[in-house]
Amino acid sequence: MKEKRSPARLEADKILLNLENKNDKELRAVLDELYEEEKQISFRRRILHGKIDIVRQELVRRLNKQHKQGQALFGQKDITKLTDILSKALTDDSRSNTL
Repeated sequence: MKEKRSPARLEADKILLNLENKNDKELRAVLDELYEEEKQISFRRRILHGKIDIVRQELVRRLNKQHKQGQALFGQKDITKLTDILSKALTDDSRSNTL
């Protein structure tokens, strides 16, 4: 997946240019900024993973309920999608083996 680079992000990345011209104090400040950014990204990532876990658990709960009620867990649409995914994977794999 390609990362989207906002103008603000591109500007912030300029901080890495000409590091050799920065003194030790400036380099430590740059490092502190990067550590803080990493900390914020890590926190956001943990929040997103928590949300993903909650939604995934709700889906599992619903599937269990459907199964207990005797309903099919997979429909024809699911089977078709899985078949498409697997056939594409096989096609992609055979191409990479011929290169």
